[in-house]
Amino acid sequence: MRATQETAIAAFTPVQKKTVLAAFLGWTLDAFDFFLLVFLLKDIAREFAVPVSGVAYAIFLTLAMRFIGAFVFGRLGDRYGRKPILMLDVALFAVFGSLAAFAPTLAVFLVLRALFGIAMGGEWGLGSSLTMESVPPESRGLVSGILQCGYPTGYLLASVAFGLLYQHSVFGFTVGWREMFLLSILPAFLVLFIRSHVPESPAFEQARRQSRPALMATLASHWKVALYAVLMMMCFNLFSHGTQDLYPTFLEKQMHFSAAQVSVISIVANIGAITGGLLFGAWSERIGRVRAITVAALVVLPAIPLWAYAHEPVLLAVGAFVVQVGVQGAWGVIPAHLNELSPGPVRATLPGFVYQAGNFLASYNGPFQARIAEAHGGDYRLALAAVAGVVALAIAGVIQFSPERRGEVMRVGA
Repeated sequence: MRATQETAIAAFTPVQKKTVLAAFLGWTLDAFDFFLLVFLLKDIAREFAVPVSGVAYAIFLTLAMRFIGAFVFGRLGDRYGRKPILMLDVALFAVFGSLAAFAPTLAVFLVLRALFGIAMGGEWGLGSSLTMESVPPESRGLVSGILQCGYPTGYLLASVAFGLLYQHSVFGFTVGWREMFLLSILPAFLVLFIRSHVPESPAFEQARRQSRPALMATLASHWKVALYAVLMMMCFNLFSHGTQDLYPTFLEKQMHFSAAQVSVISIVANIGAITGGLLFGAWSERIGRVRAITVAALVVLPAIPLWAYAHEPVLLAVGAFVVQVGVQGAWGVIPAHLNELSPGPVRATLPGFVYQAGNFLASYNGPFQARIAEAHGGDYRLALAAVAGVVALAIAGVIQFSPERRGEVMRVGA
């Protein structure tokens, strides 16, 4: 009889636990750096004298450039190992994220966010492949949920930092948007933990002395899966970014909530996201990846009216909680599912690349939603509700065509 996921995780070696922790923290800090921006759009726009949609191009550039980082760092990870390239990637996104604090013009700010996007794009594929190749197959569902929960955890930490620090006096200085970006240097300390405590992927070490097929040959023989995965990940990225990136702006600019209220609602939403990621990630080990994603996507639909059209902070928070249970519940299955679909010789490259290629196709969502809102007199509700509803239905439909490879043994060699 196969051990339960919980029992399997309790039996993890200390090294396996540290590997999961490192990948989780990498994605958490990556998301923390990314989501700092969504709380600051309005004030950055004011300083550079442009509309919010102009600064929202920073979100677009970050997302659009991530697929370049996924390919470059993924290829390096497949050639030189997951661990050293993950360390390099984390150091780079910490540096580029913090340099945004010193941008003298909007153009420089946008360039720095684009470079941050390249570095951000490499982390997910490297961290997920390192982890999924290191843990037992029976625990993969729950570990997948844990890893993906790094994303809402990063958003939650950005929410807390915004509520506690923004426009407050710290050591005699008032914390503005520039000082907030200085927090982006924090992920650099994770490099030291990875170097000291995380070993290379056992599957990569085993395959190091084996000959492996070239990337193009592997992709050519699996092009249908790769193309399908890009389409699937476009829908998933519209699902997350369409419900997250402009929601704080909606609360600030349209609902006129204070920074503290926006922070609290965002924290509640991300508690829902963490709950959903853990719940559906674990559940996918029992009912399958496809069924778990389908149910999670459909959970969002009845909560949209409360999430977008309620007027009281408490009701908006309830709606945000349920929406993010569904959104990140579906996402909680993705690290395991994409790695199970990917051929071993390109596992550091393909999951991250198709994820970020889908992200590229969905990257214009931020300016798109902002322009819809501006065209309707600053009303963000239609833009938020329409994207969330349409994409929830799209994911529930598209995922039905996915292969189900739950529990597949992961090898790096052919």
